[in-house]
Amino acid sequence: MKRNLLILFILAASTLTAQSVRKYSNEFLNIGVDAAAFGMANAVTATTSDVNSVYWNPAGLVHIKDNQMAAMHANYFANIATYNYIGGAMPLDERSAVGISMIRFGVDDILNTTQLIDNQGNIDYNRISLFSTADYAFALTYARKTKIEGLSFGANAKVIRRVIGQFADAWGFGFDAGLQYETGSWKFGAMARDITTTYNTWNIDEDEFESIQGAVEGENQELPETTEITIPKLQMGAARTFKIKEDFDLTTALNMEVRFAQTNDIISTESFSATPAFGFEVGYTNMVFLRGGVGNFQDVQQLGGGTQVGFQPNFGVGFRYKGIQIDYAFTDIGDQSVALYSNIFSLKLDWSVFRSK
Repeated sequence: MKRNLLILFILAASTLTAQSVRKYSNEFLNIGVDAAAFGMANAVTATTSDVNSVYWNPAGLVHIKDNQMAAMHANYFANIATYNYIGGAMPLDERSAVGISMIRFGVDDILNTTQLIDNQGNIDYNRISLFSTADYAFALTYARKTKIEGLSFGANAKVIRRVIGQFADAWGFGFDAGLQYETGSWKFGAMARDITTTYNTWNIDEDEFESIQGAVEGENQELPETTEITIPKLQMGAARTFKIKEDFDLTTALNMEVRFAQTNDIISTESFSATPAFGFEVGYTNMVFLRGGVGNFQDVQQLGGGTQVGFQPNFGVGFRYKGIQIDYAFTDIGDQSVALYSNIFSLKLDWSVFRSK
């Protein structure tokens, strides 16, 4: 029973313990947005060109012609966790655009059993309560075309809010920056996340911590650190579009994600780690889309010893009519042998659909 008492500090331990600078921090921001991007294994750094550029590469926001908004909902871990995103963008003039976005990743209605046993050692189910743990990100985006033909840049300023019921909460802030370059049928992109590092400061309710400090022998004996720093990550991409027939076109894309730490990525050194992603999109009359991709190549530890290369396959379809686009992706957030697959839907609206002709 005591093992179940501290689900809240099991959650907190993954983010609050160990060193302030760590390999994995604010990981909910690495999940992504937009089912169209998921269908291509997130290999969209070079091609993103709509409202969802506020996440994938802010430099792509300069390509929007009218106001746009997008939304996405997904359930993960057998519907235990929910992930929601909404974004909006508008052009300022022919050379620049702005956008805003919000992401929430949360687990709601968690049983708080820390007070299940009363002072006399009796189990009292009336002492069980519920709480939620949620991560939020709010971003403001600006993008602009440069005087160099085909080159644009953009940046995000983001605020992070993380809440673990009444037990702990944090505020954080950081910046992202991106570039895109287009020449002929080729597109290139680079996105630097947390370029100044993203700094989170935690506030922990010490009274709540004291109430569970001795619940499990040898655990939760010291107050976790109250600061954490997310180190920068770099995403680079290239893509090319081919005309197959009069009504068909094909876009192929390659991405490389680099972390400046040693991880389980398929390319890993003491200084950095990297994993590639490959994606494609077949479009018919710019109305119907078929997508696929593979990415997140990891060296996965096996129970019997040794490692095996794991990867994340993706599949998606989309439909666009005038200014309305609906996309679907079948994917997961781990790899094909670890995490559960999810069905992801997203919606994008171009304000031109509401304007009178």
